[in-house]
Amino acid sequence: MYTTSKKRYSPNKTAKIAGALILAGIVFGILSIAPSVDGTAFLTESYPDRIAVFRAAFFQFLLVPIYIGFAITLYQMAWTYNRSIAIAFVGFRLIAGVFQLLGVILLPICIHLSYQYLHTTDSNLALYQNIGELLKLFRDLCNHLGVMLATGLSNLLLHTVFIKKKSLPSKLLIWGIISNLLLLFGSFLILFQQIKVLSITYALLTIPIVVQEIVLAIWLLLKGFKTKATNT
Repeated sequence: MYTTSKKRYSPNKTAKIAGALILAGIVFGILSIAPSVDGTAFLTESYPDRIAVFRAAFFQFLLVPIYIGFAITLYQMAWTYNRSIAIAFVGFRLIAGVFQLLGVILLPICIHLSYQYLHTTDSNLALYQNIGELLKLFRDLCNHLGVMLATGLSNLLLHTVFIKKKSLPSKLLIWGIISNLLLLFGSFLILFQQIKVLSITYALLTIPIVVQEIVLAIWLLLKGFKTKATNT
């Protein structure tokens, strides 16, 4: 049964699907940015900018099947190298999808809280500000710690498979490992409130992984995996 499944595995098709999902994830990720919610003044800006926030929520939701679809696409390749790594890779991607979904659910709550804040009396402003700070912290932890941490760990596992199977250029993989480590470092800085989500520092820490994934996606679409990897 396992042998039959392995024969149906097509490295070229897998590479193209994976590359397309990476590019889709990058595009949807950019479209899912909601500055009015990520900023410090989200209580006053989220409700007036609610159309843009709902649009961002839609694209954030589309990222969930991309996370899971990417894992399913490359699961068999990872399985042929190491079953434990394959299961962990898919598991972390599922966790990333769950945190992403939580972030989507929190967006309408942010809009509602913003509406209540803008229409409340002065005596209740402090209460809504405290609730808003907790809500924003929880959302930041979901989106920029939970999602990024789970995604970064799954990427590191996948790069381990790529390196061992020699399926992609080593320089591209080393670049990916360093970029994912920087991503994880940025997530922990946000966790301990050393940097803000909308900050130059966090942008500098995430730019390398964005550029690397664009290059990786183009490579997968145009060249696929190395021939030697397909003979594993």
